[in-house]
Amino acid sequence: NQNGILAMLDEECLRPGTVTDETFLDKLNTICAQHQHFESRLSKKSKFLNDHSLPHNCFRIQHYAGKVLYRVEGFVDKNNDLLYRDLSQAMYKANHSLIKQLFPEGNPAKVNLKRPPTAGFQFKASVGTLMSNLQTKNPNYIRCIKPNDKKASHIFTESLVCHQVRYLGLMENVRVRRAGYAFRQTYEPCLERYKMLCKNTWPHWRGPARQGVEALMTDLQVPAEEFSYGRSKIFIRNPRTLFFLEEKRKQCLEDLASLIQKIYRGWKCRTHFLLLKKSQIVVASWYRRYAQQKKYQKIKHSTTVVQSYIRGWQARKLLRELKYQKKCEEAVTTISAYWHGTQVRRDYRKFFRANAGRKIYNFTIQRIMQKYFLGLKSKLPSMSPIDKSWPARPYSFLDGVHTELRRIFHLWRVRLSHSAKLVLNCQSECCLLHNCLTSL
Repeated sequence: NQNGILAMLDEECLRPGTVTDETFLDKLNTICAQHQHFESRLSKKSKFLNDHSLPHNCFRIQHYAGKVLYRVEGFVDKNNDLLYRDLSQAMYKANHSLIKQLFPEGNPAKVNLKRPPTAGFQFKASVGTLMSNLQTKNPNYIRCIKPNDKKASHIFTESLVCHQVRYLGLMENVRVRRAGYAFRQTYEPCLERYKMLCKNTWPHWRGPARQGVEALMTDLQVPAEEFSYGRSKIFIRNPRTLFFLEEKRKQCLEDLASLIQKIYRGWKCRTHFLLLKKSQIVVASWYRRYAQQKKYQKIKHSTTVVQSYIRGWQARKLLRELKYQKKCEEAVTTISAYWHGTQVRRDYRKFFRANAGRKIYNFTIQRIMQKYFLGLKSKLPSMSPIDKSWPARPYSFLDGVHTELRRIFHLWRVRLSHSAKLVLNCQSECCLLHNCLTSL
């Protein structure tokens, strides 16, 4: 039918009156009864009245992949799976953002008074969009085979698989491929994919892509009857040649991955080793510096101690020498003095005996006077004229001199503050007195 089953389902849903799944099946039986791919037990003059595999509330359509059974129960309700406009608006007004996004038709700004599209219409529109998109692309068809009807893993139904292989046209495709070339590809992608299998083409081939592919096939020793060269493509006859190339490429990729891993691990270990070596050198240099510093300090301390002992020994030796030299000089001086005294006494003995008493007396008087004046110098009273203290005389024959000196000292103290002339007179008198005492 040109309208299709989905279009008739939409017409049945829009029809006024009572609409059920049975009325939809009756319409299909009425319109599609003479169609060669439609089968139903309820259609007039049906040849499937005795077919017990076809229930009364079902119809069967023969697709390109085989016959498919459809049950009409729930067709109308599922096609009219509509949501009332007020419910959509209520859900759109919810505060939750996810709920608001799930019901965009509830937006008051996009209110559409038309009847919402049915599930069948949406499916047809989706398929039409998909086909329009496929027409603009270069599609590659992938045949998917369902292994079983239970959707379970590791279970293969042989009859089901063979049925799908037969109706998908895979056997014819394999026969065509075996009669010609199973694989064809342009030279540039082929060389780019398999260039790692030959040393001449790896890593870069300098020249035309076809010559690179020829060098690759020659190096791999692929039999000449297994492939052929075209103007822009290479044709491979048997799939085992392609499997051979893929196996070699897989092994080469594993070898390259191992090589990259080896180089990376070597670089990582070498970098780690160099870092450890650098750290060890820094630590060793600092430790050697510290050890040499401690060793130098010990040597310096030992040298200082040895130097101090040596210098002390030299100083003590020099001191002993100086003391010994001083003692020698003192001994020589003493001996020389005694010797000279002996010589002088020996030479002047005869003169000394004649005037010995007078000389001894004068010498004794001179020493007594000298001692007296030196003692008087250190025991003079204060400079105050009212101070009447005066040192005692040591000998009685000094009474006159002692009294005269006391008087002169007192006058000198009194007149010292009046005039310098009196001081000079007193000094002159003192000098005169001293001369007189000296003459005595």
